[in-house]
Parts: sequence; structure tokens; C-alpha cells
Amino acid sequence: MPGGAGARLIVCPTPIGNLEDITLRALAALREADVVACEDTRRTRTLLDRYGVDAKLLSYHEHNEDARAAELVERMQDGATVALVSDAGMPLVSDPGYVLVRACIGAGLPVEVLPGPSAAIAALVASGLGADHWRFEGFLPRKRGPLERVLGTPGSTLVAFESPKRVAKTLGVLAEIDSERQVAVCRELTKLHEEIVRGGAGELAERYAGEQLRGEVVLVIAATAVDAEGPDEAALDAVRKLVDAGARPRAAAGVVAELTGASANALYRALTD
Repeated sequence: MPGGAGARLIVCPTPIGNLEDITLRALAALREADVVACEDTRRTRTLLDRYGVDAKLLSYHEHNEDARAAELVERMQDGATVALVSDAGMPLVSDPGYVLVRACIGAGLPVEVLPGPSAAIAALVASGLGADHWRFEGFLPRKRGPLERVLGTPGSTLVAFESPKRVAKTLGVLAEIDSERQVAVCRELTKLHEEIVRGGAGELAERYAGEQLRGEVVLVIAATAVDAEGPDEAALDAVRKLVDAGARPRAAAGVVAELTGASANALYRALTD
């Protein structure tokens, strides 16, 4: 049986660099929690000490997720409040946490998610590239074939994490596909040495070819050129047929966009222009 009124999981985003980006709600949740599950107890302790939060920490990472999830669910069933954090940003987004959230849902325990810092969102906005239809790929594939498929997938702006050691190689592969494709290399977001460099894939591949990057990197890559020119005629025709059948234009555009990968906003604009 689920625990008492206080028994729940609170998913707390933490700063991606600047410790001042912690939210008041996150701090309140961390103070309230009976235990804080975190990737690296030393790193989380540094954050908590900054704000005078004396919380009990328990390691929760990719190597012990299954065992820890079962343990934490048992604690919550006994009435405990558990806060989940990752080293930076939102847990579950290329970080541990999925197993625990699924376990809580399966056990009928409440899961509360707090809004907060996200490197993917910050990079997307800072890139200056299209944000009406975008996708997040986590860490990019290391092998060339899968990498080419991800980079070549049409329909939306791509946001992805990349190792600083692989940025030049990834940009080189993209430049071979389309040297004019617009890219933003976002490094060390919110930190002292934050850097955002924008340009064509070919230009940036050349720039970074001999540079030894350091720090956290998020790549934001514009939609393919064919998508920038306008929606596919077949996708637009499908929207027209749905509207003729009685569907609302905005809803029809959304359905076709989900099925084809086209931009819902582009389809809607083309239909109503």
C-alpha cells in the first residue's frame, strides 16, 4: 500500500553550472525530504552546503538504479518523502531516474516534478535557430552510420549533447552532409567561461578541427534545408484532407506533423496563408 500524505517522490532539477540557478521550490523540497537520492553525493553536498540544507544523501546512479529504486519505493511506502536530483539539470534527461519514476508509478506513489534548469532548453533558445518544432537526441551516437542518420533526419531543429573531444568530428560529418547547415556550439552554459559560437557546419568544422575543447557542450543544429523551404506537399495535402473532413486546422497540422516529422507550425501557416 502507498505511504501516508507525505510519501512521494519529488524530482528536483539542479543548476547546470551557476549555483544561483537553484529555485526556491527546489530548495524547499530538498529541506523537506527525508532522503535525497543523487548521482554524486560529494557534488550534491557542495550545492546543499551553499544554501545550508542539511539533508540525508543516498547515492543513486546508473550502476545501482534497480536496487536503489526498490529501496526508495519501500521507504516511500513507509511514509518517507524522497527527492531525486542529478549532478546537473533535470533528472531522467540523459541522467538516471527513469527506473525510480517508473517504480513509483507502478507502486501508486505520487511523483511531483519541479521545473528548473535545463541545458537543452537554454541552448535551444540561445542558438537563434527554429524552436517551434525541435527534438532532443541526448548524447549523439559515436559510430558514423547512426550519427549520419541522426544528423540527416528531417523535420526539426536538433538539440544534442556531445563530448568536447568529439565536437570537431561530428561537425565534420555534418559538413559532409550539408556544409551550409546552421549550427550553434553551446559550451559551459551558465558558467564563467560560457561560449556560444554560431555558423555553418563547414565553417565551424574548420574552426574546431585543431581546437581542444573542454567542458560541457550542447549542439543545436538547424532543420535540413529542404524543411526550411517549406512543408512537403504530400504532408500539406494530408492536412487539407483532414480539414475537409471536419478537423480543425491546428489539430490537423499537429497530427500530420507527428506522423511525418514536418513542422506543425509550417503546415498550419502554409494552410492558412
